[in-house]
Amino acid sequence: MSTHAELGLNRTGVALSPKLTAQMLEGQQEFPPDYAGDETEIARSRGDVGRSWPDPVGSMPPPLTLKGNLQAGMAALKGESPTQLMDKLGARLAYERSGVRLYEAVLAKYDLSGGFSGGPTRADLEQILSEELQHFRMLTAQLTQLGADPTVMTPSADLEATMTQGVLAVLVDPRTPLPQCLSALLAVELIDNDCWDQLAKLAREAGLSDLAESCSIALGEEEVHLARVRAWLAASLDLKTP
Repeated sequence: MSTHAELGLNRTGVALSPKLTAQMLEGQQEFPPDYAGDETEIARSRGDVGRSWPDPVGSMPPPLTLKGNLQAGMAALKGESPTQLMDKLGARLAYERSGVRLYEAVLAKYDLSGGFSGGPTRADLEQILSEELQHFRMLTAQLTQLGADPTVMTPSADLEATMTQGVLAVLVDPRTPLPQCLSALLAVELIDNDCWDQLAKLAREAGLSDLAESCSIALGEEEVHLARVRAWLAASLDLKTP
């Protein structure tokens, strides 16, 4: 498969048709917008809606078990924020679930078009998918142990699920080749690495050493994922790695 952009009948630029461009600009003068104003009114309208909206993006439920209530109460006494930790745990859970689906989509693309020299093998992609699934299962177990409901869509989970929608759209688009899919995955892996690091620190500050250790292990695996995606992208561009 080709890993480079190819010449084609791309007519999106105006420089190829100066005469038609001039006519288009004349049309703008002849038919101006029927609404006087600029983007400031749109921004003002968004602000009005935001101030009047009764709820933020999601909320945190109370712990399900007595043990969970007890741990949350003790954390609050120590001046920590248990809801913040639970929110970020829920976010990583949603992100890893999305990660499984994203790599499933990339595997389907690989099966359709094949790989390229220096790119991932099917076994490479399957390994990352398997580790994403392991992270999801670990987070599910940790949330259950802390007395939380793993099925809850926390505020940060809601935000990150929305963020990954664009990446999924790239991966399932029949027109996108594997190298373009890897570019989208790079953004996912960069975010994932930083968020795992933050979660490990939050768990450590909350005194949850087992959770912090599990997050650190997951972070190490995600760092490998990031390095591999970077190397595959470099290979697709024929870049020499040091």
